[in-house]
Amino acid sequence: MRALRFHAAKDLRLEDIPAPKKPGPGQVLVRNRFVGICGTDLHEYSYGPIFIPTEPHPFTGAHGPQVLGHEFCGVVETVGEGVTSVSVGDRVSIQPLVMPRSGDYYSDRGLFHLSTQLALVGLSWEGGGMAEAALVNEYNVQKIPDEMTDEEAALVEPTAVAVYACDRGSVSAGNSVLVTGAGPIGMLTLLAARAAGAAQVFVSDLNDARLDYAKGILPDVVTINPKRDNVGDVVRANTEGNVGCDVAIECVGNEHALKACVDSVRKQGVVVQTGLHPHENPLDWFQVTFRDLEVKGSWAYPTHYWPRVIRLIASGLLPAKKVITKRITLDTAVKEGFDTLLDPAGTHLKILIDLSK
Repeated sequence: MRALRFHAAKDLRLEDIPAPKKPGPGQVLVRNRFVGICGTDLHEYSYGPIFIPTEPHPFTGAHGPQVLGHEFCGVVETVGEGVTSVSVGDRVSIQPLVMPRSGDYYSDRGLFHLSTQLALVGLSWEGGGMAEAALVNEYNVQKIPDEMTDEEAALVEPTAVAVYACDRGSVSAGNSVLVTGAGPIGMLTLLAARAAGAAQVFVSDLNDARLDYAKGILPDVVTINPKRDNVGDVVRANTEGNVGCDVAIECVGNEHALKACVDSVRKQGVVVQTGLHPHENPLDWFQVTFRDLEVKGSWAYPTHYWPRVIRLIASGLLPAKKVITKRITLDTAVKEGFDTLLDPAGTHLKILIDLSK
């Protein structure tokens, strides 16, 4: 089968590789349909390996060359012995986290996403979404309803990241929320905040094209370009009592964006760090203490979120498909997908690879 595999930084190759073996007990073979290019994939392509193991992964045994892609969906082609939750022909969304199901401190407590042996399909597993098929565990597949499109099913994974970030911030009805970064995760976080009841939303980004796109998705969002305006000043000027927003969610992994979040929230506000920072960043901890702030990390998502996120998207309460700006094929994925998304002046958000073509 055809697959896009990571060999080294700036070295992605479209190759013919052996098709997955027959599913073993508790496994499912999926014929892939759509896969999204994630920011993590871009980081691996730009200066990896980061999460892709160079030695066999301690739990899965996987190592490069790695089939990329962890935001994907498909159709069940074959099931292994003991599989009961899905059947051949079911359309499914992939929950890509792989870990011990027991015998691990966090897994034993249902916190599978925090397992110290965590692996990901498409990063540290034998396969991934950027191939014609993938072999995964039964717990990695979730049947989707008829009203959900295949494209939407490929967006469940990044949407789960956004929903969890809002949960970590305890976003609730009537809140004011700032999101720094108008990329795919930032835009999905805006939509997740609105679905959670946020009445007032702000977004900051250096790319005016992305800010305009945010306005097209949520016309009442207040857009801020830090090159022209101070983020905290704009947020305070537009919030009740000029005190700042209730919650600020950092979706960039950028020092200045995190500082803007701390500056923008009111006293006893919540700052949620979702973007992955490439190095240590200083923070004004005097302000954190003096203003009684909460600063929380937000790593991935609890694996049990899948049915909830599917309901949010399928119902229309969280219109995730609005972040899709381009659809490409596997043979053009590097130039039309990865390189396009790495253009700092680019206008694209989420690019999906159509694996049926």
